[in-house]
Amino acid sequence: MGKLLQLRDALALLGQADTPRLSAQLNLSVAMTEAMLEQLVSMGQVERIADAPTGGCKHCPQKRQCRAPAYRLVTAGR
Repeated sequence: MGKLLQLRDALALLGQADTPRLSAQLNLSVAMTEAMLEQLVSMGQVERIADAPTGGCKHCPQKRQCRAPAYRLVTAGR
C-alpha cells in the first residue's frame, strides 16, 4: 500500500504524468507502475487522460513519445 500512496503523491505533485516518468521517479518497473496505476483507476482515484483529439501534433518530432497514456488524480469536480 505504501507504493500506491507514493504513486498517488507523485501524480499530485506532477499534475499528470505517463508511466515511464512515474516508473523512473519511483524506481519501479514499467509493468509494476502500470499495474499500480490500473489499481488506482479501479479505485476511482486516478484517471487515464486520452490522447489529444486535435491532431495538432501531426508534425511534432515528439509525437511518438506522446502516444503513451498519461494519468492524473481524480478531483471532486470531475
